[in-house]
Amino acid sequence: MSRADHMDVAAYALGVLDQQDTERFEEHLATCWACAAELETMVPVVGLLSGIDGETMTALEQTRTDPALLDRTLVAVRLHRRRTRVRRLLATAAAVVVFGGLSGVGVAGLRGGGDGERIPQAEPTLTTPVTGPPADPTSDPGDPGTGGNEQEGEKHNATDPATGVKTTMWVASKEYGTKIDLQLTRLPGPRTCRLVVIRKNATSEVVSTWSVPGGGYGTSTNQLPLELSASTSAGLPDIEKIQVQSVDVNGIASPLVTVADL
Repeated sequence: MSRADHMDVAAYALGVLDQQDTERFEEHLATCWACAAELETMVPVVGLLSGIDGETMTALEQTRTDPALLDRTLVAVRLHRRRTRVRRLLATAAAVVVFGGLSGVGVAGLRGGGDGERIPQAEPTLTTPVTGPPADPTSDPGDPGTGGNEQEGEKHNATDPATGVKTTMWVASKEYGTKIDLQLTRLPGPRTCRLVVIRKNATSEVVSTWSVPGGGYGTSTNQLPLELSASTSAGLPDIEKIQVQSVDVNGIASPLVTVADL
């Protein structure tokens, strides 16, 4: 019984022997308990070794007489397996990238943790530009209501022929009395001013005081008007006139502009 007969166990298990060698090995197997036992232990791994072709087995057979061939064969097999693994890893990574780019975000957003409940997704919000009401082309640029809230009450315009001071005044009747909004221009400075309400019963009330800087208001030096608001407990029907007065260092008041057509 030759040594080659014992070496054919793996080749027989993989089915790579030709018909003549297969018949010869089966005759040997019937009388060799050692090969029979070896063949039985190889059965579980036959599936793993089935990928090895006949040429590889022939090369392995030849290595028993050529150690150098064994080394070259092992190197070639390792290189082939390494290249195969690399190609599989690259293919898998590419598939993951493509799949993740197409559906990963959508799938991840559909379900929560382990409860399988659907997570509501935020929808994109479309922003609508918000614009204010169009400006009134007929508005007076000097009107303090321009570009802001409209003034409340009856509007009165007055210009003093002696001082040249000009005012626009809005007077509104309130439960507590009267509300007064006014704008002053052509008001030189520096000076101290006050707003006085003169009732029809000849009594008066100072409802506001302020200082005017050297450039004044609504002048060539300072074109911005002076705007202010005040209130009085006097009812609108009880008011005869509203007057802006200038007060000197001695406390003497003199009228700058008066609104009397209330």
